[in-house]
Amino acid sequence: MEFDLHHALNNLTLDAEWVGLRQVSEKSSTRYVRDGNPEANHKSRTQGVMVEVLANGQFGYAATNRLDPAGIQAAAEQAQHQAIAAAPWAVHSFTTDVRPKAIGQYTSSLQQPLDAISVSELVGLLTQVCETLKVSDKVVQTTAMAQTVETEQRFVSSNGSDVHQHFFFVETDYAATAQDGSVTQKRTDNGQLARCYQAGVEVFDPVSVLARARQIGEQSIELLDSEECPTTTTTLVLAPDQMMLQIHESIGHPLELDRILGDERNYAGSSFVKLSDFGTLVYGSPLMNVTFDPTVPGEFAGYAFDDGGMQAQREYLIKEGLLLRGLGSLESQTRSKVPGVANFRATSWNRPPIDRMANLNLEPGTSTLDDLLRDIEYGVYMESNRSWSIDDYRNKFQFGCEYAKLIENGQLTKTLRNPNYRGVTNQFWGSLVKVGDRSTQAMYGTPYCGKGEPNQAIKVGHASPMCVFSNIEVFGGAA
Repeated sequence: MEFDLHHALNNLTLDAEWVGLRQVSEKSSTRYVRDGNPEANHKSRTQGVMVEVLANGQFGYAATNRLDPAGIQAAAEQAQHQAIAAAPWAVHSFTTDVRPKAIGQYTSSLQQPLDAISVSELVGLLTQVCETLKVSDKVVQTTAMAQTVETEQRFVSSNGSDVHQHFFFVETDYAATAQDGSVTQKRTDNGQLARCYQAGVEVFDPVSVLARARQIGEQSIELLDSEECPTTTTTLVLAPDQMMLQIHESIGHPLELDRILGDERNYAGSSFVKLSDFGTLVYGSPLMNVTFDPTVPGEFAGYAFDDGGMQAQREYLIKEGLLLRGLGSLESQTRSKVPGVANFRATSWNRPPIDRMANLNLEPGTSTLDDLLRDIEYGVYMESNRSWSIDDYRNKFQFGCEYAKLIENGQLTKTLRNPNYRGVTNQFWGSLVKVGDRSTQAMYGTPYCGKGEPNQAIKVGHASPMCVFSNIEVFGGAA
């Protein structure tokens, strides 16, 4: 980042209470292979500066890709004009308290740099993945995708902030689609694009990657001859890759304070949670402990400071089932009088930050895999999200998975296809009866959590152990 952001800030001619400059430079590459044939080999780069101005108690924003004093000055004047124009219609008057002075650095933890693997080596591995996925002629389509992203971010402000953060991301997706007559089944690597991390090319270890690819292919064939998931009310066991979606949709989104305040109602919906619920609402069973934690090494949405300068730290959102804290930035905390977290995040240089999830994790319990299953006489175990539907209040939901097993007398027995389940958020989490220990835990992520107008697709991480829920409605594709 050669552009002198401090010099640009110091040379602004502006009458404002506070000014912040956030420069972002991002390089990404995408390699995609289908049925062994390379179909995409794409690289892109984007860079620019977001200028934030606090004037008359309101924030205005303007972005520019002109990295020169005149470009920054023009953007600052535009942001100031927006802030002044918004002041007569303000829902809240802000001070510099919501933009604390922040000084620090952050770099993703990784073992090998992203450029440690050549394009030909990576495409060659993805081709091998496709070949390995095709375990039978009944596998009618194979795909393998890898995306690497390097993001460098610098934030300076008129009250002395100076934050430099350097991120390295790897996203992969491997899938096999099998067909036999009218039956079609798709199996992926723990769900579509679920394996997303802050990491280097160690993610592309051929032994591990190809072993997973073979299992994906074999399970896609296995599903073709499997029975439909039964329609019943029973014990449900969810693997960590499905818990990722469950946490995301029924905890993450409803706890976003801007959504509760009504800011997102027009586009992304509201929440069943009320401001008065914090500190009083029993969200789930006493086994439910949920943390917001951008400090976990390698998890997809790690950072040291959010885009407003608030230092990131681990916080309990829900402890022993009780709702304590919201997913809200200093702005939302000031408006709502509800404690929040450092989650003021923007997807790029040309978007203002808003309340977002980051790393949102269900903390491990004490049960081993044998402990989780031992007392289940009859139930269903499900893996890997395939479909989701949840209402605008993040309350009633219906989720589908790729792969399931029947549980009989404490053992995983026959494979089931087209497994689905439904519930209501508080009732569902209240039915949590066992939480796996760290040996059952896994970490995943998604690069496409959408929110905001204009839309922002942002990176989110989730870690969870395996969990057991009682008296849940499950059903198959024939229901």
